[in-house]
Amino acid sequence: MTTLSSGPRAVKAVIPAAGLATRFLPATKAVPKELLPVVDRPVLQYIVEEAAAAGISDVLLITGRGKTSMVDHFDRQPYLESRLEEKGDAARLAAVRRPSELAEIYTCRQHEPLGLGHAVGCGESHVGGEPFAVMLGDEFVDLAEPLLPSMLDLQARTGGIVLAFMEVPDEETTRYGIASVATAEEGLDEFGEVVGVTGLVEKPSPEDAPSNLAVLGRYVLPGSIFDAIKRTKPGSGGEIQLTDAMALLLEEGTPVHGIVYRGTRYDTGMPLGYLQAVVQIACARDDLGPAFRDWLTSFVGSRT
Repeated sequence: MTTLSSGPRAVKAVIPAAGLATRFLPATKAVPKELLPVVDRPVLQYIVEEAAAAGISDVLLITGRGKTSMVDHFDRQPYLESRLEEKGDAARLAAVRRPSELAEIYTCRQHEPLGLGHAVGCGESHVGGEPFAVMLGDEFVDLAEPLLPSMLDLQARTGGIVLAFMEVPDEETTRYGIASVATAEEGLDEFGEVVGVTGLVEKPSPEDAPSNLAVLGRYVLPGSIFDAIKRTKPGSGGEIQLTDAMALLLEEGTPVHGIVYRGTRYDTGMPLGYLQAVVQIACARDDLGPAFRDWLTSFVGSRT
């Protein structure tokens, strides 16, 4: 069973969002991928909403050149708000104000794309020595099937590293960090189970993969990760990999646990996954879903 340590629960999150998003060019030449809309909210807002729902009150965006609009989205817009107020459009006024009410938003510039480990390391001065969450900027989960609260609670109990996993087909292991795990330790809830992690490897071939459990874009890390990142040499792709830094802490005795997530995850990091997320969320909306599902059924039927 998991050892109890009753440490502080993380209240800060780091969102690495400095990438060039070349898979979405030319759309992302001037618009950050994180601001691409999923129906009527940008991807990044879904992620910050997920953080806020888990009790995170402080969010650090690791940005790159040309991405200041991400910060603007979470700022107030007095002129727009006043126009909506004059028109009596209370629903849209609330929607426009909501991003600024979710959490305190801070930024830090990653000057060179040297890998996820390096990006996370840029947050050291802001995070300090406390535990914190890392949330990748191109995926989020259904708030009705939460993942992050259980991760935060587990990290507070164990004091180590907590990861999120999903099962992937064997041929996709080259896209992810893959874990070797011990027998399931304890039940969690309907959306996952807790496992002990015995090893991590970055993007292995199917023949070399120790399992089919892939690391998702959610991590809860102790402050000691920053020293491990500084001691981590470039790995896969010539970049400083967060997986390698976590593996170093694991070798040195830091407990690592994972939650095998079985809820709904939206992956907008590639065009196909982005389109799937748009369709899934539009279909689930009370205001859009019925008419959109009817149209989609008719459209698909006309193409078969």
